[in-house]
Order: sequence, then C-alpha cells, then structure tokens
Amino acid sequence: MLDLVSDILTSLSMRGALYFRTSFTKPWGVAVPAYEDVARFHFAHRGSCIIAVSGVAEPVQLAQGDLIIIPHGASHEMYCGHEPERTILPLDTVLDKSGYDGSGVLVYGGGEPQSETQLICGHFSFEKHARHVLMDRLPPFIHLTNYGENAGKWMEATLRVIGDEAGGQRMGGDLIALKMSEVIFAQAIRSFIEGNDAPEWGLGAFSDPNLCQALDAFHKTPNTVWTVERLAQSAGMSRTSFAVLFQKKMDLTPMQYVTSWRIEIAKQLLCNPKNTLTDAAEGAGYASDSAFSRVFKKETGMTPAGFKNAARTSLS
Repeated sequence: MLDLVSDILTSLSMRGALYFRTSFTKPWGVAVPAYEDVARFHFAHRGSCIIAVSGVAEPVQLAQGDLIIIPHGASHEMYCGHEPERTILPLDTVLDKSGYDGSGVLVYGGGEPQSETQLICGHFSFEKHARHVLMDRLPPFIHLTNYGENAGKWMEATLRVIGDEAGGQRMGGDLIALKMSEVIFAQAIRSFIEGNDAPEWGLGAFSDPNLCQALDAFHKTPNTVWTVERLAQSAGMSRTSFAVLFQKKMDLTPMQYVTSWRIEIAKQLLCNPKNTLTDAAEGAGYASDSAFSRVFKKETGMTPAGFKNAARTSLS
C-alpha cells in the first residue's frame, strides 16, 4: 500500500522525461516557455548559471550540484555571462542554432570553453484533469542546494547517476536516467515538506506528524466512511484540536480535503470508459449516485456524465 505522497503523485499520473543535457559555454542564455500540467527541473551537473523564474523578483543562483524544480511550468530564463539581455534567446532558436536533433548533448554558447555549464534538464507531466492541494500550493520554484542530510542521501546519489547516464554512450543509459528522473520529483517534494517552508505555503499538515498520520490513514482507504472524529482518532487528537489545527495548517477544513481528493479519484474512474457512474460513486466513497452527482457538480461545475464525455472527447 502506498504512503501519502506516493499515493498523491501516482494518482496525478506523473511521468518524467528528459529533454536535453547541455554543454553551454559563456555567454549563453535560454528562454524556456511556459507549459501547462508540467513541472520542469534543471540539475547543475557541472558549472553554474542563473535562473530567473517568471513572477519571481529575485533570480536563482544555481551552483554546481544544485537542483531547481519549477512545479507549475512557469516560463523562465537560464543564462550565464555578460549582457544577458542580448544573449538570452528563445529555446526553439537555441535548438535551431545549435543543430540539436534531440539526441546526445546540446552544445551551445560563446567562446569561453573553460566556463562549461552542464545541465540535466527535464520535465514531469501530469494528467490534464488531475489536481491536488499539494501540487497546487507548491511555491514557484523549489531550490535544493544542500543534499546531504537535509535532502536525504539518495537525492544526491540519484542526481549523480542521472548526470552520468543521460546522453552517454553506454547501452540503456538514457532509459536509466529517464526512470530515475521520476524519482527526484518525489524526493524533492519530500525534502520541501520536511523543511521549514511548507507551512508558509498552506501545506503544514504534511509536515505535522499527527495531521500527516490522519492524512495517510485517509489516503489508504479513501472510500470508507470518514468523519472529522475518525480523522482525529487517526491523528491521536481530540476532534476540536484536530479540526482547529488542520484549518490553521491547511487553510481548509478536514472534510474539504476529503471531498477534494474523493473527487479526484472519481475523475480517474470516469476517465476509464469501462466504468459507470455508480463505479465512480462507489470508488470515491459515496453511498448513492445522486449524492455523488451533487458533490461532483459543486466541486467541478460539471455533472459526472458531462465530465466523462469531455474526457472521452479529449482522448479521441
């Protein structure tokens, strides 16, 4: 049975992909466009650069060994060297100028080979209709600078393997790097949750041991009867203390969280053409189709049937 974060990320149908490994030399700059339902990542395998994320006042200094994840697919600029206003070019232009064909290493930049910056760049895509408060509330970027004990010993090891394998000559290297890239997002989310910033972004329940225990219990059996009292019991707290603390840490009530996740489960079930409305209602923990339909429309603005038809159309 999956733990809390694993269940959430699996249900969001996360898929990792590597889109290039770079060898950039000063001066260089790349403007990466925004994408929906995608989280970007850049790992500085060698060298360093500056990353300016759209909507964020201060740019990020990405040093060798650093990882940055841009959870909401915001546009951003990566650069190193003088006159960035002249050297930053759209990603498509850089790809065209470099002659990069999608395989091997993207070689690009100016005439300072001693300043090489090797980046491992990739993205994680998510199911179009999938949503969860954990993903929605992540900050514009997550910058992991100190892997060691803070991020967990496996983070650095995973990133080093990706750096060694991606775009290399050994058989199976790209596949190994691709699969391991899916691991780093979960590791990065875990590091963020276990750090000090989660409460600031309305995700404090995930770092609170008692509240997290209740969330974990709910995610293991979401279709059973859940009440505030039962969640509080799972947390080892009184009903009132649990409800107040949950509201404070998450800025929503426990039952709002329960309802939101059940609707996500229902969406997944409705996207499967073999499932009926009753299948979705029962799978999401509703005793009747009518009760399920009322809640589903309130949460999504669509009837279950309407959502099912729209999902089928988007796949055809």
